[in-house]
Amino acid sequence: MASKAKATNEMKLIFPALSVNESFARTAVGSFIGLLDPRMDELIDIKTAVSEAVTNCIVHAYRDSFGDIELCVKVCSDRMVYIKIKDRGCGIENVEKAMEPLYTTHPEEERSGLGFSVMESFCDDVKVTSKPGSGTIVTLRKKLGIKL
Repeated sequence: MASKAKATNEMKLIFPALSVNESFARTAVGSFIGLLDPRMDELIDIKTAVSEAVTNCIVHAYRDSFGDIELCVKVCSDRMVYIKIKDRGCGIENVEKAMEPLYTTHPEEERSGLGFSVMESFCDDVKVTSKPGSGTIVTLRKKLGIKL
């Protein structure tokens, strides 16, 4: 569900899908939304969800290749935050299955299959669109409360 409020600020970053950039992504998003003075729990929730989404790109999207991650953040006048994480990697064959808790495409590795579940637990809405061979877009939405 889109916010009817106007975007008041937005940013876009493009960076290589390298594990060292996961912390960069979460810190950049945290700093950007910090301008809204979110509560600490809200900040942690968003940073954790971003970390999971970016890690999915690094681990799954470009498994046998290299590529970039595009990160867009938009904040609206009603304190709604939209975060889009996009890759042009291998894509997801079955998004519904991939979003099931404990599902992993690599059970031989130490992967818990909880990435999407974590994102869903920390955000108001998580939308995933993907096309095999073309990449994936994860959109996170979270409404910030009023700082007390």
